[in-house]
Amino acid sequence: MEKETVIKTEKFVMKTYNRFPVSFVRGKGCWLYDESGRKYLDMLAGIAVCNLGHCHPKVSEAICEQAKTLIHTSNLFHIKPQAELAELLCKNSFGDKVFFCNSGAEANEGALKLARRYGTEKNPEKYEIVAFKNSFHGRTMAAVTVTGQGKYSQGFGPMIPGVKFAEFNNLSSVEKVVSERTAGIIVEPVQGEGGVVPAEKEFLEGLREISNRYDALLIFDEVQTGIGRTGSLFAYQNYGVEPDIMTLAKALGNGVPIGAIVTKGKASEVLKPGLHASTFGGNFLATRAGVEVIKTVTEPGFLDRVREKGSYLRKRLSEIKEEFPNLILEVRGLGLMVGVLLSKNCGQIVMSALEKGLIINCTAGNVLRLVPPLVITEEEIDYGMEILREVLKEDES
Repeated sequence: MEKETVIKTEKFVMKTYNRFPVSFVRGKGCWLYDESGRKYLDMLAGIAVCNLGHCHPKVSEAICEQAKTLIHTSNLFHIKPQAELAELLCKNSFGDKVFFCNSGAEANEGALKLARRYGTEKNPEKYEIVAFKNSFHGRTMAAVTVTGQGKYSQGFGPMIPGVKFAEFNNLSSVEKVVSERTAGIIVEPVQGEGGVVPAEKEFLEGLREISNRYDALLIFDEVQTGIGRTGSLFAYQNYGVEPDIMTLAKALGNGVPIGAIVTKGKASEVLKPGLHASTFGGNFLATRAGVEVIKTVTEPGFLDRVREKGSYLRKRLSEIKEEFPNLILEVRGLGLMVGVLLSKNCGQIVMSALEKGLIINCTAGNVLRLVPPLVITEEEIDYGMEILREVLKEDES
């Protein structure tokens, strides 16, 4: 049966992914099961999406109940769970207002439109965006344009004009490209696809000061870092630096597609009726899931446990690093968003781990990315680390 699924995928689905030859049929918590019944420890969580694990009881119950009641109306009408989720996001963040869409790329696209509208209303020439090398912001044209990795835009040019790139964690490079023409600065608090590289506190503080000085909107792309991933509900809370705009997606629906743009102050009143919209954005099903996700992640003690487990995972990885000093160069990250920098390409290591029942992935070519569900236990972490150790031993021999 699994082979049949692989054959059908190869025949009928566009080959935009190099897929592993595995097809999952069910999941529970941190575990996935393929069509033969074999189980895998998922330390990737759908790439930081299933933060509450697979089929979390409260989220699944809410989805089923909502699906039986009402899934969608247009945004010409008021939507109760949308209003509830917006309130939860604002009360647990810096935000004043929220716009809902369907993905991280859409959220970043909307944030960039918002910044440009804000700038050009003041001066038609104030439309430039400052972004960062090695960043990743999505696959739409604007999101690809501000993504600082050429492989994602190659062959799709020309890119949208008015984007300038600076070095991540380098304020002097920002000063060289920012000007009165700058409408917005977009940055990830932790560069995920760029190799799980956390921002330095002084860097984000400097971006806040520069944005204020040039009256530009500071955008934090928290598509991957948001919803508890870094040990705080939002990554900016680790730094004490508030943006004007924050984009969310991935874990907000725990697998149900949803994106959000959270804004405060001057950024909250820019988009008027008719200037931006999303047909499916914030519908009943997606926002009902989001409500349960936020309620669960903000339960007392939940994020404390995430920080503890993040420290434990990094400790275990540091122990493995001591065993393989020539292979593992660095262990870095925040909370349960962890990168392991290797001295070689990590593609084969990821495949070998999968064959032994451990799901991780490779980013930036030589960085193992581990973003397990936030509900993972220390025992499950130990299980995963033993598999990883076995794989590294075999790779070294």
